[in-house]
Amino acid sequence: MSEDFPRMSSHRPYLLRALVEWINDNDMTPHILVDAGLPGVQVPGSAVKDGRVVLNIAERAVVHLHMDNEGVSFTARFGGVSYPVQVPMAAILAVYARETGQGMALPDDIPGTSTEPPDDDAPPPAQGGDEAPSAGKRPHLRVVK
Repeated sequence: MSEDFPRMSSHRPYLLRALVEWINDNDMTPHILVDAGLPGVQVPGSAVKDGRVVLNIAERAVVHLHMDNEGVSFTARFGGVSYPVQVPMAAILAVYARETGQGMALPDDIPGTSTEPPDDDAPPPAQGGDEAPSAGKRPHLRVVK
């Protein structure tokens, strides 16, 4: 018999906010790498290269920076023109300090997590009939070097 775990929200926005705070605390400039091809991304087309865009999200570079579980939004100047920017959380690929390159690629969501609120009317996920039950197996982390 497999254990049922409660559905958790996505861990990506929490990692993003923590890393931005860490970069700011070290007096460095936070940048995010964005997949500009995903739905909901609003950035000037002139800033996109190879389907991606790097955005400076330092408080001194943007106006009205807002980071929540759904994404990042702010107003910034591109070529001297003010432009509203919207980036859904799923489109953020990495966050790093411009000066050192230190940061991390944001991992994909763990299955069973989502940035959307749970749908109480949704049926539970289907269980595969051909798979052996995972009785006695516990989730674990592996150190990757």
